[in-house]
Amino acid sequence: MLQSLRTQGLSLLSLAVVSSASAQAFLGLNTPSYGREKQASYPAKSYAQSYSAPYDDGLFTPVEHLSALSVTGFTTLSHPVFPNYNVRIKKSDFCDGTVNAYTGYIDIEARHLFFYFFESRNDPAKDDVIFWTNGGPGCSSSLGLFMELGPCRALTENGTTYHPESWNTNANVFFIDQPIGVGFSYADYGEAVSTTEEAAKDMAAFVAIFFENFSQFKGRAFHMAGESYGGRYIPVFAAEVYDQNAKLVEAGVTPINLQSVMIGNGMTDYYTMWPSYVDMQCTNASVFPISSISTCVRMKQALPRCQKWTMESCINQFDSLSCGAARDFCDTELEVPFFESGMNPYDVSKKCEGDPDSLCYPVTKHIRNYLDRPSTRTLLGVDPSVSSNFSSCSDTVGLAFSNTQDMYHPTYTHIAGLLERGVRALIYVGTYDWICNWVGNERWTLQMPWTGQEAFISQSLREWDVDGHVAGKTRSAGGLTFATIDGAGHMVPYDKPKEALALVQRWLAGTEL
Repeated sequence: MLQSLRTQGLSLLSLAVVSSASAQAFLGLNTPSYGREKQASYPAKSYAQSYSAPYDDGLFTPVEHLSALSVTGFTTLSHPVFPNYNVRIKKSDFCDGTVNAYTGYIDIEARHLFFYFFESRNDPAKDDVIFWTNGGPGCSSSLGLFMELGPCRALTENGTTYHPESWNTNANVFFIDQPIGVGFSYADYGEAVSTTEEAAKDMAAFVAIFFENFSQFKGRAFHMAGESYGGRYIPVFAAEVYDQNAKLVEAGVTPINLQSVMIGNGMTDYYTMWPSYVDMQCTNASVFPISSISTCVRMKQALPRCQKWTMESCINQFDSLSCGAARDFCDTELEVPFFESGMNPYDVSKKCEGDPDSLCYPVTKHIRNYLDRPSTRTLLGVDPSVSSNFSSCSDTVGLAFSNTQDMYHPTYTHIAGLLERGVRALIYVGTYDWICNWVGNERWTLQMPWTGQEAFISQSLREWDVDGHVAGKTRSAGGLTFATIDGAGHMVPYDKPKEALALVQRWLAGTEL
């Protein structure tokens, strides 16, 4: 979730990641890599080639297969290319009895990031890999796992129940608690990460170590996805993975086959998102106007000043002090009126319910209670040093990112760079979300400069359906797809699980919505 107004509203921003590329062809410098061999419209690259390099001379022995992992203890993974990183991983029988599940930590010296990994229900030996992390900044991916797209949900006091519309229906899926201080992640001596760029290096190293240790996944199609603050995270993470491939090739390591990014209700460009709050509150863009006429008049009067000040201080030339002042003004004039309405910022069709920790969704207390059980923590292998009660989102992490003004660095330029290199981008948005709404997301996709911009703009929005029923509207060209999901809020897989799964399955298959 996106924790806005410093920590209140920006809580549900979430993410996910999947795989791609090798040498020049692997790095996407020659031909697009939009799909797999079976899709004629999106020719696939070959990633079967392996590389020999100096590090092979007795310095590295891969684990090879997940079946070698133990249920009772961790196996430690490492790689000479990343000497400061290790990965602890174990088999953990929980959540979905039909597939193998694994948990562990990414150890970056004194920093430790917790993750979950679930094999595909279909064909884990061949299916794509998705890497998911929630946003915030500061929110645990346990929200994505146990509330949205994971193989089980924990939405009652009885613990977990099987989730038939999980994204691991035909994909292998990671969920990660990042950055440090989120969920079950921890630091030995108070170390912290406060920018997306810092976090990206950790994510890219982890992905490389995992794929190199488990040869069964080498060359597998990999996708990075997330929602909310994932609009900032995912483009930067994916760009780091892509650029890191050059280092991997040089070291004789098989590159990551990064195929696409998937961003749901993301905060990718705050400059186009702020004006959209006027649309969402004062027009019928989603529901009947929420705010009073007098409030809307004031918002419209403040908007030009907000845009001018932001453009001068945050975009044309970034000035931390002046940008912070512009941010305060825009928040007060454009965001505060919504929170005063009492409506749910993640679903404008309903009121906000529950205590502050619930993020307007009281059912999240069941996730917290489940993850606070000693038996659950023992099963997952949670480090004993993590002794505090589980929190869905960390205000400390959110504040650290706010103090560095991390959100005020738009990432559509990273998406444009990925598209130019054949990495596809899916931007999907629930129509009932306010905080990272469809109006603002459509605006930046239309305004983003890239070689496919003209072709993308020329496409009209058309309806897409699931089982004969209209699911939303979509526009697509050159590897970029924008799609709305009718009746869904900020967390599309929670509100519309069937439609979300259909969306992802079509995307992975390289077919039109």
